[in-house]
Amino acid sequence: QVPFVESGGGLVQPGGSLRVSCTVSESILRTNAMGWYRRAEGKQHREWVIELNRSGSTISAMSVKGRFTIYRDLAKSTLYLQMNSLKPEDTAVYYCNTVPSWGIWGQGTQVTVSS
Repeated sequence: QVPFVESGGGLVQPGGSLRVSCTVSESILRTNAMGWYRRAEGKQHREWVIELNRSGSTISAMSVKGRFTIYRDLAKSTLYLQMNSLKPEDTAVYYCNTVPSWGIWGQGTQVTVSS
């Protein structure tokens, strides 16, 4: 059973916003640092994007700093990624996982930024 289920991706114009979600058990969400990762087409590895650590602080890659926000809703067992001011280079499949990541990954959700 895959513990991470991502959803909410889609096509958005440059400069637009999108929020993607990840359903994960409340116990995992509460007891682990959680992060979002992405893999662009043609790239072999996933890239770490942003994380919410156990103390509640956020750390993000320089490429998304100030544009992406991560937060969680324990009551809904959901991790969110709010993406603003999207750029074509943000196009990728987005995944959630713990930080450091487990060996099991969800199917991800495709985000395409294009006019």
